[in-house]
Amino acid sequence: MSASPVPAADITVDGTGLLCVTLLLRLRARIADAEPGTVVYVIATDPAAPLDLPAWCHMVGHDYLGPVPGADRAMYALRLAADARPTRPGAPWHRAEPVR
Repeated sequence: MSASPVPAADITVDGTGLLCVTLLLRLRARIADAEPGTVVYVIATDPAAPLDLPAWCHMVGHDYLGPVPGADRAMYALRLAADARPTRPGAPWHRAEPVR
């Protein structure tokens, strides 16, 4: 997490009304073709978002920047990392068959 001011967003993902699982799927789709260094704002109403978003960033490797100060609704910022781990089917570690 960064103590410096949150930079302006390059992409905003509106997850209003979504549970974090669905929000993260929407976020993943929106950032799929984005360049490293892209700043993403995520609007989230799920009460778990303040825990889930930083945890997801840590797991994947993106930089969680924290809540966006002065926003009129719950909004969080992250910066995409060049070396983030893939999170979609077809990723090198993704199994074609479910583990049983």
